[in-house]
Amino acid sequence: MDERCDLILDLRPSLLRVQCKTAVARNDEVLVIRCYSCRRNAEGLLKRPYTSEEIDAIAAYCDELDRCFLIPINRVDGLTTIQLRLAPARNNQARRINWAVDFDFAATISRLQGP
Repeated sequence: MDERCDLILDLRPSLLRVQCKTAVARNDEVLVIRCYSCRRNAEGLLKRPYTSEEIDAIAAYCDELDRCFLIPINRVDGLTTIQLRLAPARNNQARRINWAVDFDFAATISRLQGP
């Protein structure tokens, strides 16, 4: 069977299927995380986004910040990228922003485990 998850976290009583990625910092303001895989086939490059049928979350490590993030699949189901904001937008946009702090790995795991 060809599974798309890299690891499984045991959150007792549930299991979390996780795909691991790299988060790239841009201008110390935004992290960019790819939410897809790429491979070549007979027709060329095949780019496949991850879905909730395959994984439960994407874990991303940012080397520049030495921080990990965990994004539940319902935030990116079928999307090819997500951007996590580290600093306020220059245009003062406040709506529809994915704040990096909201996806801190330890905090997200705590929320998923519940009380």
